[in-house]
Amino acid sequence: MEQTEVEQTLTELQKTADDAVIYKGIGSLLVKAEKAKVTEELVERKELLTTRSTVLAKQEERLRSQVKEVQTKLQEDLNQVSPPSP
Repeated sequence: MEQTEVEQTLTELQKTADDAVIYKGIGSLLVKAEKAKVTEELVERKELLTTRSTVLAKQEERLRSQVKEVQTKLQEDLNQVSPPSP
């Protein structure tokens, strides 16, 4: 969600003139800022969010794999303790 907001903001910034007055939010304040600086900060933020998303996806996949292995092992152990009834 935040990544989408950053992308939309970057798109809107590209449409504005280089000398346009830009304000960025800092807490509950709006502070005048240079377009180039704001763009740079947003690009860095987007890269960070992309990296974080990638890392989380890999962690999720690894955890799903571990859960599947544990589930399989548990099922095998349960089958050894109580074989299926005929």
